[in-house]
Amino acid sequence: MKRYGIPILLSAALAVGAFTGCANVSSASASDMISSASSTAPSSMAAEPAGSMGSMGAMGGMEMTRASYASEPASGSIIDTSSLFTDRDLEQTADTANATEITVKSGEDITISEEGVYVISGTATDCTITVDADSAAKVQLVLDGVSITNADAPAIYVLSADKVFVTTASGSSNELTTTGEFAAIGDVTNIDGVIFAKDDLVLNGQGTLTINSSASGVVGKDDVKITGGTYSITATEHGIQGKDSVAIADGTFNITAGTDAIHAKNDEDLTLGYAYIAGGTFNLNGASDGIEGYAVVQIDGGDITIDSQEGIEGTYIQINGGDVSVNMASGDTDALDSNGSLFITGGTVNITAQSAFDYVANASMTGGTVTVNGQQVSEITASMMGGGMGGPQGGMSGGSMGGRGGVR
Repeated sequence: MKRYGIPILLSAALAVGAFTGCANVSSASASDMISSASSTAPSSMAAEPAGSMGSMGAMGGMEMTRASYASEPASGSIIDTSSLFTDRDLEQTADTANATEITVKSGEDITISEEGVYVISGTATDCTITVDADSAAKVQLVLDGVSITNADAPAIYVLSADKVFVTTASGSSNELTTTGEFAAIGDVTNIDGVIFAKDDLVLNGQGTLTINSSASGVVGKDDVKITGGTYSITATEHGIQGKDSVAIADGTFNITAGTDAIHAKNDEDLTLGYAYIAGGTFNLNGASDGIEGYAVVQIDGGDITIDSQEGIEGTYIQINGGDVSVNMASGDTDALDSNGSLFITGGTVNITAQSAFDYVANASMTGGTVTVNGQQVSEITASMMGGGMGGPQGGMSGGSMGGRGGVR
């Protein structure tokens, strides 16, 4: 159970979906919620800078403004999914009629500076494919039987482009590995992924891609979108990480991560950093979270199995569909952990955990089938809401498991 240092007013806006560029909530509802938060939050809390817990560090401060959070789920979708994936994002094959063919060689780096389609094959060590193109360029890398192993550098490094597609060719098997500590490239010192992109990144295709990392697997410093392909990722840190978002339409994922299997967080803009899943098959094993979206986690479809310390975590969690199975570690961990509001409107959710639900503000179940430890439930009852756990699913007033005193 982790608590994010999000100021009260921003938390209220997050709870109703006031996200620039990704929300589907009327401005009137957002302003009403912020007004409500202003009327209940002490001035010392409202003035806290982003990222600082300040006066709201105590759970009591959260409780004082609980009424300011949304009490109903966003209609249909809190994320605007209407234009989330482009037609080209969703294409699983590349037009290779005019493609450039590249065979990787050990000890030789490759730089791609022009828009186009590039078919990559071969086996190499100490080889980085760098995309350094115009900011309007769209570059497609088609992996067709490529294996790259590096000691201290990413296998694919996107320095500049409008968007880069990494497409696995039909029937191909590909493997990208970094074995040691990542080194800086020029003045870029935060490189930490086998695939590392400073601009938009799309993964798709009809082949398989295995990634082994001594840090994170796939890292995008903008948006990361995945629409197809089969992925096996083993990483000591995050499996798939996006700064602004991780959005997945389809694919097969087997991820073992030392922290979060899927992670989205933007430290500079707390209205960004969301995880969206529309489909796919997932086996997620994270030493921390299976899925974490700092702002929002929204699940509309897919078959998701999570075995981790905590299952799904975000400021706002909404499950509209999908088969979700969460197996949790024992102790102070939660299957569905919302630092704002939690809503289930559809799908099948099967939880095996000591603590099934944790939320700060509001929660509701208006559809779907939810089973906790083999027993079907009809409502969301907080297991750990800043107080005692009380009973199989945690009563609101402490209960038999005691704790720090329940929320009243």
